[in-house]
Amino acid sequence: MTEGLPMEVPVAGLPPRVRIHEVGPRDGLQNEKEVVPTEVKAEFVHRLAGAGLTTVEATSFVHPKWVPQLADAEDLFPRLSDIEGVALPVLVPNERGLDRAVALGARRIAVFASATETFAARNLNRTVEESLSMFEPVVARAKADNVHVRGYLSMCFGDPWEGAVPVHQVVRVARRLMDLGCDELSLGDTIGVATPGHVRALLARLNEEGVPTGAVGVHFHDTYGQALANTLAALQHGVTTVDASAGGLGGCPYAKSATGNLATEDLVWMLHGLGIETGVDLGRLTATSVWMAERLGRPSPSRTVRALAGTASHKES
Repeated sequence: MTEGLPMEVPVAGLPPRVRIHEVGPRDGLQNEKEVVPTEVKAEFVHRLAGAGLTTVEATSFVHPKWVPQLADAEDLFPRLSDIEGVALPVLVPNERGLDRAVALGARRIAVFASATETFAARNLNRTVEESLSMFEPVVARAKADNVHVRGYLSMCFGDPWEGAVPVHQVVRVARRLMDLGCDELSLGDTIGVATPGHVRALLARLNEEGVPTGAVGVHFHDTYGQALANTLAALQHGVTTVDASAGGLGGCPYAKSATGNLATEDLVWMLHGLGIETGVDLGRLTATSVWMAERLGRPSPSRTVRALAGTASHKES
């Protein structure tokens, strides 16, 4: 990495520190056609933790039929037990998934809801209301056991089948997830169609309906090149949790127009340039994404990884 870059030029009104919710091992890999070996996934998580990420979403306890790539959750999660000081949340779809996760010692879980009926039907085979009813006992049991619960809400800005999604519709489902007992809410731009004004409008409406900014994270896809602009809009509103995927891995198996997640390296470059602390070593993170790209047999789509790849490859083999 070139010395002194990115140059820090703070902007007034932004948070001093941002927590990056790294989703590469779960959301980033779930749509890979070739099954990634469990030992490679475990090494990936270890390397991400070693790069300074404090939250790394490890896997998903869904039925293997639905996401074959993550069928090794029971084998993978115990291999991460030596990682200290890092939150390792896992996705659970129902009470059975919760049972499997908690039995292995998971203390952070996530449920996955939809703001639109079509995506709920395609992704969960239920209506929005039926999916919330399914999550209700999951969240209740988790909270009774002092397990932290994140609520993912997809299709918050647009749906490939329904088009534009009204802000009030998103807020209604978001409010329901919080009322169930979720500790935090992740707003998903699943097909990457959000723009900064839309982001600000949704965050403001959530505040009006009693959802505090501190409980909200953002999850942007970069389909139209808007992910960083949208993230900056969220930061200006006070959001301090941003989802990202190392190397820009990921998509959505149930929405073909959903391309890669916001790359963690691209996010870190922007945040560090703004003088915002992340705790992440960008060199080590880039090296990790180069390492993973080699195992997947293709280059990383992250612009920052491509720009720094030579230095990162030399820094960490």
